[in-house]
Amino acid sequence: MFKRDRYLRQLAAITSITMVAGCGVLSSDSSDDDRPIVVGTTSAPSTLDPAAAWDSSWELMRNVFQTLLNYDPGASEPAPDAAESCEFTDTATTVYSCKLREGLKFADGHDLNAQAVKYSIDRIKKINVNGGPAGLLGSLSRIQVKGDREVVFHLNEPDATFPFVLSTPAMSIVDPEEYPADKLRDDGEISGSGPYNLSSYDDGKQAELVRNDNYKGIADRKNNGVTIRYFQQSSEMVDALRNKKIDVIYRGLPASATVDIQENGQDEGLQLIENPTTEISYLVFNPKDPWAKRPEVRKAVAQVIDRPTLAHKVYKDTVEPLYSMIPRGLVGHTTSFFDSFGDPNKAKAKKILTDAGITQKVPLTLWYTSDRYGSQTKPAFQEIKRQLEASGLFTVTLKSRPWKTYVEGYRNGEYPVFGRGWFPDFADADNFVAPFVGQQNALGTPYDAPEITGKLLPESRRKSDRGAVAEEFEEAQKIFMEDARLLPLWQGKQFVAANEEIAGAEKSIDPATMMTMWTLSWKTSW
Repeated sequence: MFKRDRYLRQLAAITSITMVAGCGVLSSDSSDDDRPIVVGTTSAPSTLDPAAAWDSSWELMRNVFQTLLNYDPGASEPAPDAAESCEFTDTATTVYSCKLREGLKFADGHDLNAQAVKYSIDRIKKINVNGGPAGLLGSLSRIQVKGDREVVFHLNEPDATFPFVLSTPAMSIVDPEEYPADKLRDDGEISGSGPYNLSSYDDGKQAELVRNDNYKGIADRKNNGVTIRYFQQSSEMVDALRNKKIDVIYRGLPASATVDIQENGQDEGLQLIENPTTEISYLVFNPKDPWAKRPEVRKAVAQVIDRPTLAHKVYKDTVEPLYSMIPRGLVGHTTSFFDSFGDPNKAKAKKILTDAGITQKVPLTLWYTSDRYGSQTKPAFQEIKRQLEASGLFTVTLKSRPWKTYVEGYRNGEYPVFGRGWFPDFADADNFVAPFVGQQNALGTPYDAPEITGKLLPESRRKSDRGAVAEEFEEAQKIFMEDARLLPLWQGKQFVAANEEIAGAEKSIDPATMMTMWTLSWKTSW
C-alpha cells in the first residue's frame, strides 16, 4: 500500500540493535512469573483523555487503549490492530476504509463497533483542545459508518500519511458510554480496549496495568501486568533500579548513568539497550513576546548556540548536534541551520542585532520542564544560558515547571522562549513539519507559514511513495531556518536500562519511541 523510502527501511533495520552489558538475553514466548514488571520513567501523563493528548500521555495510552492501526515490533509501517484491514479505496488517497475485527469489546464489556470509532475521532475535533490532537486531523472531512464493522474516512485533500495518523494514541478508541461527546472526561478513569486495563492510578506517581482479557489485537503479551512508577528526579529512578525496586527504566535515564551502565553494568547485573530514534530537542520562540517576536533576536540566538559543546559537555555524547527540524534518517533532512549560521560566532550575532538597531543586551526568559525529559534538562538550559550570556549580547533568566503545568503554560502562550522535545507520532518527515505550523499546532503557539501549509505539505501528501518527498521538505527546512521560530538543538537515542532478569526490552520501543509494555517478560532460563 505504501512505498517506504530506503532511509526509513534503514532506520527500521537498526531499531532492534542492542547494546547489552551483562548476560546474554535468553527469553521464552511467555512468562511463567506472575510478578508485575515495574517500569520507571520521568514521563508522567498530563491527561488521561486521548482528545486532549499530544504529548507524553501517549506513552500510557498506547498500552491501555486501542487504535485502528498499530506497529508490530521492529516494523516501520502500521498494521491492523482494532481493524481487521484498512486501505485507500480510491487512487487519489482521499478515501480510507477500515473494517473492524469481529467481536471487539471494551474492557468493561461494552461492544466496540464502527460507531464507537467515529464517536472517538469526532469528539477530538469537537472538543478541539488548544495544542491538542485535533491538529493531526486537518485533512479529515467526515467519517462514514457502514454497518457495525466498517468505518470510512473522507479526506478533504489527498493525504498518504493519514494511516500513520490513525496509528497514533491520539486516535484511541474510547467507550461512548463513558466519554462525553463535547468535553473531556475528568474522573481520573480510563475505559479502553487495549492490551491492559488501568486497575489503579495515582496521578504523577504510579499506574497499575493488568491484562485485559477482552483484548483482540496486534499485541502479543509476554506478561500479565506492569506497574509504571513516575519519578520527578532521574537520580532517584536510577537508584531504584540499582536497588531492584524497579526493573526497567524507560525514559529519563541521565547521560552519566547511561555511560556508567554501558561500561560497568555487568558488575551490577544491569543491561543497557540502545534504540536509535528520531527524537529531537528544540527551542520555541513565542511571537507574542516583544523580544522573541523579532527575527533578528532569534537569528542572533541561532548564531550563538554551540550544539557540539551542549552534546558533549551536558549529554556526554549520548545525543548528536542537530541543524534541521527533520532529523537524520528521514527524507527531507538537511543542515540548513549550519549552512546559514555556521559555527557559533559572537561577532556575526552582534552584527545581526546592531544592523536591526538593537544595541542593548537582549533580555530573554527561557522556560524548561523540570521532569519530563529527565535530569539533564536543567544543566542543558544552564549551559544555553551560559553560552548566550558569554556572548555579551543577552541576559537570560531560567524558569521551570513540572510537565503537567508546563503544558498548560505553553498552550496559554505564557513563555517567551521554551524548550520542547519531539518524539515522532510516526516515522515520516511530515511529522516534523506539520505539527509545528498553522494556527492550531502541537506547540499552542500559532505559526503562520502559508508556503508550508498551503503548498508544500499538500504536495507531499499526494505522494504515496514517501521517498519522493525530499524536495518539499528540504524547502520547508529553508523556511524554518529563515523564520528561526524553532531552533533545533540535538537528536537523541532512546536508551532502556533493565536488570538482567528482564527479556524483550530490545523489542519494546515502537517507531514513535513509546514503550510497548507487552514485549517485556521475566527470563525463564539461563
